[in-house]
Amino acid sequence: MLPLGTEDLIDRALQEDLGDGDHTSLSTIPPEAMGAAHLLVKANGVLAGMELAKAVFAHVDKTLAMRPFLNDGARVAPQDVAFTIHGSSRSILIAERVVLNFMQRMSGIATLTRDFTDAVEGTRCKVLDTRKTTPGLRQIEKWAVRIGGGVNHRMGLHDMMMIKDNHADFAGGIPKAIARALEYQKERGLKLPIEVETRNLEEVEQVLATGGVQRIMLDNFTTDMLRKAVKLIDHKVETEASGGITLGTARSYAECGVDYISVGALTHSAGCLDLSLKAMG
Repeated sequence: MLPLGTEDLIDRALQEDLGDGDHTSLSTIPPEAMGAAHLLVKANGVLAGMELAKAVFAHVDKTLAMRPFLNDGARVAPQDVAFTIHGSSRSILIAERVVLNFMQRMSGIATLTRDFTDAVEGTRCKVLDTRKTTPGLRQIEKWAVRIGGGVNHRMGLHDMMMIKDNHADFAGGIPKAIARALEYQKERGLKLPIEVETRNLEEVEQVLATGGVQRIMLDNFTTDMLRKAVKLIDHKVETEASGGITLGTARSYAECGVDYISVGALTHSAGCLDLSLKAMG
């Protein structure tokens, strides 16, 4: 199922590209011309965006026929063919760049996410994304994280309370911030999970002593500190390691026993997987 708002996103993307018409295609391709093309993979990675591509083609021209050969989440290599598309040549050309832009971006995110999930394989740790997404593209970028084997953190400010260092400092400390968050939820009849960011073991102890939260974020902890924090928390709440975690360090953090590692790079630093839509003879 497409994420909420995807049809509007597709419409905006097509309008951005199309403007008042694809004048090149209109001038060079007869209106009755029919053709076919295939999506060619040009690099190793993880494929993502097949369902979105299908939706883009349908949005442009419901008579276009897409035949998939691979599924989202498949490992791909150069010369693999993900799908073929048959129908109006003009319609295929109108949809081409929007399909490629979405799929290249999503596949890049899915590929990086799979690299991180592979790095922590065999541990109990899951890989989380963050809110560090491209404005307007959060739903599909987080969709790509799921395709790559990762887990979505909160979708926005509305579906989870995360008391970060600035919240705690402005509120007068972690205990006051938690108390106010709990009172706020009680007054409004909310049942949102609460996570608290901590910077040291003393703050971890404050959260545990106060209670009322579901997860503790251990931000920029060394692996030695992280082990001590996990032992101190002792499964009373979920644990999340965060802060500059790379592919090279992911496993060492995961092996400290945390439930999650959060990695902003999944969405803010992922590249694009090289894909190309080529006409078939």
